[in-house]
Amino acid sequence: MSKRPKLIATDLDGTIVRHDGTISARTIAAFSKAHAMGLQIYFVTGRPPRWMDEIRDAFGFGEAICGNGAMLYDLKTSTVTEEWMISKEIQIEVAQRMRAVVPPISFAIESHDYYHREKSYVPRWDIGLDNVGVEKIEDAVRGPAFKMLARCSGGEFTSDEMLEIGIRELDGLVTVTHSNANESLLEISALGISKGQTLAKVAGRLEIDAIDCIAFGDNPNDFSMLQWCGRSFAMADGHPDGHKFSSGIALPHNEDGVAIVIEELLDLPA
Repeated sequence: MSKRPKLIATDLDGTIVRHDGTISARTIAAFSKAHAMGLQIYFVTGRPPRWMDEIRDAFGFGEAICGNGAMLYDLKTSTVTEEWMISKEIQIEVAQRMRAVVPPISFAIESHDYYHREKSYVPRWDIGLDNVGVEKIEDAVRGPAFKMLARCSGGEFTSDEMLEIGIRELDGLVTVTHSNANESLLEISALGISKGQTLAKVAGRLEIDAIDCIAFGDNPNDFSMLQWCGRSFAMADGHPDGHKFSSGIALPHNEDGVAIVIEELLDLPA
């Protein structure tokens, strides 16, 4: 395809955000030029809203899809504008089904205004938000959540192994994915909710077809988005299955792979 896209959708961590938390000047410049040329920019992430301030401060424009598609988030006003949640009953059933087949598993749940975990769940990022924990996550479930996190804190299973089990055991109940092959961690959303599904929804509202959208991502939680867009790039240093869902491969995130592709796209005719 030799036309400039109308919408750019990008994952954050491991795609445009480096592992040290920085975003390169070249990346910011490429997105800024695209924005100035009238392209729609969507930051599509597994992150909760509480982790989005640095993205707002770095770019100052764009829209956000958080929680692997579970919510639309207005970066400018720091407000959730729409969300698709996992019910209390489904959260409990997920925990019970997964404990039966993965005994060392533990859980955390989160929404835009709370985070709770089991005592056996060792957090990597939200340290300090819940220093007490509960014996079983059922004791913390009070209502809908946008994400459940399931971890083998001792590393007994890889994320890919857990994903295979989760897809089998939770089929028809929730959507299961992961964003880091090295973390022994699953991310669980409401049934049918994914980055790709929510991106398709917002693009449709903008009357932009998939063929006019381009996406970038590095892990299984990005695959639905990569597959839906007319053009997509998996990161060369991302999950080894990325190429199965994308139309191209971008250079590693720490080599400004996304910026390089965008720079080339902006030279194409509209």
